[in-house]
Amino acid sequence: MREKAREPEDLTRLFVERSNAGDAEGVAELYERDAVMAYPPGKTTVGREAIRELWAEVLAHRPRFEPEPPLPTLISGDIALTATPPSDGTGARAQVARRQPDGSWLRLLDQPEFRQAP
Repeated sequence: MREKAREPEDLTRLFVERSNAGDAEGVAELYERDAVMAYPPGKTTVGREAIRELWAEVLAHRPRFEPEPPLPTLISGDIALTATPPSDGTGARAQVARRQPDGSWLRLLDQPEFRQAP
């Protein structure tokens, strides 16, 4: 049984750990069943199963993810907005998470990378 995100900020750490372990199923478990991810660039991936398939393909190339320090989390009831600044200092990453009935958090919306237009 995989660790659950007890705080919204845990989602980013767990994503990095699971991605670096090549665990596409574990990455997908960080998302709600009907989550929407703005990835690959210019497209959306909808649903946990599609997210798992996407990450299985991405992780097959063995990318290495580095932890990024979280920006302050905004929480309103059971909804949270999390974000991290990319290490190259451009753009932003943002996620909307929702608290689950068991108190854990899952991603509902994920904008993994947004770069400002030149």
